[in-house]
Amino acid sequence: MLTILHRFSFLILFFCVSCCASVKENAERQDSQVLKDLKVLSSDEYEGRKTGTAGAEKAAAFIADRFKSLDLEHFPQGEDYIQTFQFDDKEGTSYSGKNIIGYIPGKLKEVLVISAHYDHLGKVGDSIYNGADDNASGIAALLQFAAYFSENKPNFTIVFAAFDAEEMGLRGAKAFVENPPIRLDQIKLNINMDMISHNDKNELYVCGTYKYPQLRRYVEDIKDEVKVKLLLGHDDPNTGHDDWTNQSDQGAFNAKDIPFLYFGVEDHKDYHQPSDTYENINPTFYVEAVDAILNVIRNIDNKFSSQIQIDKNKVM
Repeated sequence: MLTILHRFSFLILFFCVSCCASVKENAERQDSQVLKDLKVLSSDEYEGRKTGTAGAEKAAAFIADRFKSLDLEHFPQGEDYIQTFQFDDKEGTSYSGKNIIGYIPGKLKEVLVISAHYDHLGKVGDSIYNGADDNASGIAALLQFAAYFSENKPNFTIVFAAFDAEEMGLRGAKAFVENPPIRLDQIKLNINMDMISHNDKNELYVCGTYKYPQLRRYVEDIKDEVKVKLLLGHDDPNTGHDDWTNQSDQGAFNAKDIPFLYFGVEDHKDYHQPSDTYENINPTFYVEAVDAILNVIRNIDNKFSSQIQIDKNKVM
């Protein structure tokens, strides 16, 4: 009898160790992928990804290929995930931009839009503005989340939007909300990421709860479960330039009164400099920031979607 119990205990221990090793191995593999994607997109080969350049075209193709490999669906008007748009800059120069849009159908028709911009400043003279933090970091996280939800079916339908021409006035995000592939009233929330990999104080800001305090709980619920410091702020309209509400692509959603959460770090010495390279990010902070944002998204997908379902039942 004792021998059988010992064997049974050994089998349980072996199973637990194997599962833990498998989970750890999977997490490490995902961490490796998100860092790899950031490194690739911020390499000299992409020449700073300025809208309308060969580097931006290459980045768009990279993102679209990853969407395809993850089996994301595309909208009828966005064949191969591409939404094109045209605009003129302040000098009257015409540009053609490309948003990369894919989605994963959820159990609900209501939509979360997860976004990040992939463009940056390109080349100035002999210098390449690689934009590792701004915003290869956001795009690599976007791809990580797309991979996660392709394997873990969400409650909300999730649209993944890689926007172009943010650096030229949020042009890609504005084009999206002006010509949306879905009805705007279906979009319950925009979650935007712009600069999430470079901070020496382990601080990641979450902007949006000043205007939409009902979103605060989805961040505060998981604060103790993550390793980065999630700080609410930079969204008070009385603080001038310190108000980030309209300083990245979430501004286009805000203009349509669509609630948003924006994740980003405070400016650093490499912001909009040629030194914003992969070598100058904080890899550990970045991986943990990506994990924290995913935890917030999962919390929203579970609790916020449940509340919507309850509200629907009340109406019925």
